Amino acid sequence: MKLLLHICCAPCTIYPLQVLRDQHHEVRGLFFNPNIHPYLEYCRRRDTLKAYAEQENLPVIWKDSYELEDFLRSVAFREGDRCRFCYYKRLSYAAHVARKGNFDGFSSTLLYSRYQNHSLICSIGESLAKEQGLAFFYHDFREGWETGIRISKAQGMYRQQYCGCVYSERDRYYRKAPSKGIDPEPADG
Repeated sequence: MKLLLHICCAPCTIYPLQVLRDQHHEVRGLFFNPNIHPYLEYCRRRDTLKAYAEQENLPVIWKDSYELEDFLRSVAFREGDRCRFCYYKRLSYAAHVARKGNFDGFSSTLLYSRYQNHSLICSIGESLAKEQGLAFFYHDFREGWETGIRISKAQGMYRQQYCGCVYSERDRYYRKAPSKGIDPEPADG
């Protein structure tokens, strides 16, 4: 298959790219991640992927615009359901690009993470694929979690500590105060 692989970051690309190439798929990447905050984090992830893609001879389509406001507007007052909106926005764009580019289907490196909701990603991906007349390629890339970590560390790759959005950053680093009147400590403090 000629597959468009939505890519969230370089470390999460390692194992899925290996699997897809081993299965003889023609893979092209797509970088579109309007959820990533702050901007310097976005740049680090983008630049790390650029270096990795060059090293692996992986062609990538770059939607390199920082559209944080659009992401925040789509999840405002629905923060508890933010992942659904985030998955939809990124996968919808991937499906659109895949159809325009005459790809057979699309997938996402989000399927590599142990921290993402695979059933929700699949549901959204399959629905979008049906709308666009494409295939959504599902593979449980979590099986290669340790492999991707080991390779990314060996290559000295930048490895982020949270999913990307301001809410996931908060969840990663901020602990709520145990009782009223006590200031919370940073998670790493």
